[in-house]
Amino acid sequence: MVKKLVYLVSAALIIPAAVFAQDKGAAQVNPGDCAWLLTSSALVLLMTMPGLALFYGGMVRKKNILSTMYYSFAAAVIVSALWVIGQYSLSFGKDIGGIIGSMDKFFFYGITKDSVSGTVPEFVFSAFQMMFAIITVALISGALVERLNFGAWVVFIVLWTLLVYTPLAHWVWGGGWLSKLGDRLGAPGLGTLDFAGGLVVHLSSGISALVAVIYLGRRSDIDREPPRPNSITLTFIGAGLLWFGWFGFNAGSALSSGGQAGSAFMATNTAAAFGAITWMIIEWIRIKKPSVIGGTSGLVAGLATITPAAGFVDIPGAIMIGILAGISTYFFVAVVKKALGYDDSLDAFGIHGISGTFGILLTGLFANPIVGGAAGLFYGKPVQFVIQVIAVLAGIVLSVAGTLIILILIDKVFRIKLRVSAQSEASGLDMALHGESEE
Repeated sequence: MVKKLVYLVSAALIIPAAVFAQDKGAAQVNPGDCAWLLTSSALVLLMTMPGLALFYGGMVRKKNILSTMYYSFAAAVIVSALWVIGQYSLSFGKDIGGIIGSMDKFFFYGITKDSVSGTVPEFVFSAFQMMFAIITVALISGALVERLNFGAWVVFIVLWTLLVYTPLAHWVWGGGWLSKLGDRLGAPGLGTLDFAGGLVVHLSSGISALVAVIYLGRRSDIDREPPRPNSITLTFIGAGLLWFGWFGFNAGSALSSGGQAGSAFMATNTAAAFGAITWMIIEWIRIKKPSVIGGTSGLVAGLATITPAAGFVDIPGAIMIGILAGISTYFFVAVVKKALGYDDSLDAFGIHGISGTFGILLTGLFANPIVGGAAGLFYGKPVQFVIQVIAVLAGIVLSVAGTLIILILIDKVFRIKLRVSAQSEASGLDMALHGESEE
C-alpha cells in the first residue's frame, strides 16, 4: 500500500512537469535530430562556399576565375541577410492564400531558443532552409560567367530570391498550393513530392539561367577565344565538396536522424555514382576519352536528379534515376546546346534545369511507399505523376516570367548594365570588376 502511494505521488509530480515542458517546447526537441540538422546546414553551405565556387571557378578562363567565385560568395552573404530580414517569414510563415507566407516572423520576431519546428529548434530549421536559398541563386551564375556585370548580379540576387525562390519554396515546402494540390484533384492529402529541392532548387535555377542566357546573349569573344578551363583540378575538388555536402542537402532534408535520412543518403550516393558512370561510358563511346569534366558533370547530374526523390525511392529506383540523369543531361549539354547555339557558359541549364525537371517527373514514377510513404505511378498512384507534371509546369512558368521581369527591371528601369563591355570581356572580369588577378 505504501509503495502504491509513493508511485501515485511520483506520478502526480512528474506528469504535470512533463506536460509543462512539452508546452514550453523543450521536450519536443530531439538532440539527435538537432545535431544532424546543424551538421547538414554546415554541409549545404560548404556546397556553395567553397564547393560551387571552386567547381565553377576551375572551368572558366584564368582571367575570370576570381569574378566567377565572387558570384557564389555574393549569393551567400546577400541571401543570409535577406533571410533573417524577411525571406524566412515569407517562405515558411503562416500561409496566405496558398501563395506566400505572412510577415509575422520578419527579423525573426517571436522566435526564441525555445521555439520548435518539428523535433528541432526553429533556429536550426531556419538555418538549414537558408542554405538552400543561398545555393539556388548561386547556381544561376554558372550560365552567365565571363560577361555578367557584378552590380547587376547583386540586384539580381535580391530580386530573384524574393520574387522567384521565395514563393516557390512556400508553394512546395511552406504549406502553399503545390503542397496541397491533391485536394483539388480528388486525392486528399497528396501534394508535390520534392524531398530536397528538384523543383525549388534545380528546376528554378536552371530554367532561370536559360532565360538569362538568352536575354544577355553570347559572350562576345567566345568564337575567337574558345573558353578552356583554367584548372580542372579546382573543378575536381569542387565536385568532391559538392558530393560531400550533398549528403547534408538530401539526407538532411529528412529533418531527422532516422531511417529516412539513411535511405536518402544511400539513394543519393547511388544515383551520383550511376550518373557519373553513365556519362563516362557515353564519352568513351563517342570521343574515346572519358574526361574529368565529363565525369564530374555526370556526378552532379546524378546528384541533382535524385534530389527530389531521395527520400521516396528505393535503390533500384535510384539506379534508374542515375542512369537517366547521365543520358538526359549529356544529350542537352553535348547535342541540344550546340544545335541551338545558346551560350550557357557552365551548363547551369543543361545540368540543373534538366536534372530538376526530370527528377521531379521521375519521382512521380518511382516513389515507393515502403521508403517514404508516398507512391508514384509505378506503385499504383497515377495521380501523383499528374501532380508532379503540374508542379513542373508551375515552376517553369514562375521561373521564366519572374526572371524575365527581373532582367527587364534591372536593364530598362534601374538602368544597370547587365553585361560588361566587350573590352572588359577581352581583358577579363577579374581586373575589370574587382581590380584583382590570379595572373
